[in-house]
Amino acid sequence: MSDGIRPLIAGNWKMNGLKASIHEFEAMLVGAPKPAAKADLLVCPPATLVAAFAEKARGSHVLAVGAQDCHPDPSGAHTGDISAEMLADAGGKAIIVGHSERRADHNESDHLVRQKAQAVWRAGLTAIVCIGETQKQRDQGQTLNILRGQLNLSLPDGSKSANLVVAYEPVWAIGTGLTPTAEDVEQIHGFIRELLNARFGDEGARMRILYGGSVKPSNAAELLSVTNVNGALVGGASLKAADFLAIATGCP
Repeated sequence: MSDGIRPLIAGNWKMNGLKASIHEFEAMLVGAPKPAAKADLLVCPPATLVAAFAEKARGSHVLAVGAQDCHPDPSGAHTGDISAEMLADAGGKAIIVGHSERRADHNESDHLVRQKAQAVWRAGLTAIVCIGETQKQRDQGQTLNILRGQLNLSLPDGSKSANLVVAYEPVWAIGTGLTPTAEDVEQIHGFIRELLNARFGDEGARMRILYGGSVKPSNAAELLSVTNVNGALVGGASLKAADFLAIATGCP
């Protein structure tokens, strides 16, 4: 990890969770104080649970609630969509934008991701902007070019460490059980840091860069010890309090 940057462990529940899942979140709240001394903790459930989770976390200084996506506009004739303002009103503190599953399943462009990040700021929240390459792009040696393009086009001008987090998730590692080597992660995160520094100066040096892609208790400590890895974006392992807290405890 980079010195002086407080890590963030963010759980992305994706399309999982019903009202009964609040018990798992309550277990996270109960178990969070000790690991929270090492990192900020965030859980991003489906939109249907944001308000209920945020109410449970009211007054908590150890665990915050976020969301997984938002519409660029604050309101309007967009059936089925949810604005950043609505998620803030429900108690959300951060919103994930540009996740590879949104980019792939909904054909979201870098331009749209940028608009969504700006919408998150408009609502006074923190944007977690995801980038990452596919297996095909990796095999073709295009990883750095893909990441450079996504960073240049997805991050709005004026990004600051207080309102923007970058999450690197190699698409080929999400949900597959595969993970890059620590050396690979260090190279990629170092590359991302260089680009952030070049564009945003001191703010870029302070931005948190999360690693995501099959993060679990068994590999979290190794990944979180890598230079320029300032936390993790956790998928399936964030659905269980024991696993999520074990990952948080792995922070150096």
